Amino acid sequence: MIQRMSYNAIFVLDQDIARDFYVNKLGFEARMDESMPNGFRWLTVSPKGQTDLQIILMKVAPSPETIDPHRQKITPQDVETIGALMNKGAFGAGVFQTSDCRKTYEELKAKGVEFLSPPKDQFYGVEAVFKDPFGNWFSMTQPKNM
Repeated sequence: MIQRMSYNAIFVLDQDIARDFYVNKLGFEARMDESMPNGFRWLTVSPKGQTDLQIILMKVAPSPETIDPHRQKITPQDVETIGALMNKGAFGAGVFQTSDCRKTYEELKAKGVEFLSPPKDQFYGVEAVFKDPFGNWFSMTQPKNM
């Protein structure tokens, strides 16, 4: 039986820029940052205090030559296509919860986080939408019961 999700990926075009954004602007904690012999970098972050889920900041890159021959390979053309879709804001990557959406909005905006919409009252709570440097967008939500 599956018990929980422990890792989830957000695709990025540059892991150094992603690490800076998620750690220094959003205030996440870096969990792992290791490079493998084939050049693959395993970089994970989590919101402070959330230890049961790590977010992999996964670089969109062509598949290494050593990949399992039965798996589909990502080509340089695929990377270009994915990057273009990311830059268009075609990917919504998730929802982050906060206890005070308006206050967090002001704090993150002061750090240079780009918001697509300011905090608004919704039927489920207060929501603002922001994006990362690659175009991935996120809902930042204060649930109605908080």
